[in-house]
Amino acid sequence: MAVVIRLQRHGKRTQPHYRMVAIEKNRGPHGRPLEILGHYDPKAAKDKDKVQIKAEKIEYWLKNGAKTSPTVSSLIKKAKKSAALSSPKA
Repeated sequence: MAVVIRLQRHGKRTQPHYRMVAIEKNRGPHGRPLEILGHYDPKAAKDKDKVQIKAEKIEYWLKNGAKTSPTVSSLIKKAKKSAALSSPKA
């Protein structure tokens, strides 16, 4: 079972909304995912509202051999970067 982390499109034609999912590689674009790992809303007003990820679950799937799509990789990096910038420093 090859698992990939990729985006799954939802929403209307002019209002795209994506789920970040862990899914078997051979399932179709609308197949049932193993787990939903986050959301991506490209039309959100604020950058922090565009990408919402569940970091612990993504780490779990990556440790168990899941591969990410190039788009998901860049979104994860962007989310981690914005989280590091917005976190309060003690």
